[in-house]
Amino acid sequence: MFSAPLPFFPEADEPSAAEERRAALGFVTEAFAEALLSGLEPDSFAHAALFTALQELVATYGEEAVAEFAEKLPRRIAEGEFSIADKH
Repeated sequence: MFSAPLPFFPEADEPSAAEERRAALGFVTEAFAEALLSGLEPDSFAHAALFTALQELVATYGEEAVAEFAEKLPRRIAEGEFSIADKH
């Protein structure tokens, strides 16, 4: 299976790729809001979104590349990259 590095590091992005990712984030945010308004629990939607995203990445880049990408997530999470609240 094809295995290529994941192009997910904003500092390496071309402006057009970063703009496309911002637009995609807007669509996901809207879908999340609609799901909550429909009565879904936030964690249920988040799990489904993560599953769908990982499934698409594996289809595009292969299991090995996505596994390498996922190995970096604990550090990125701990460093607050995905946090929206201020740290105390």
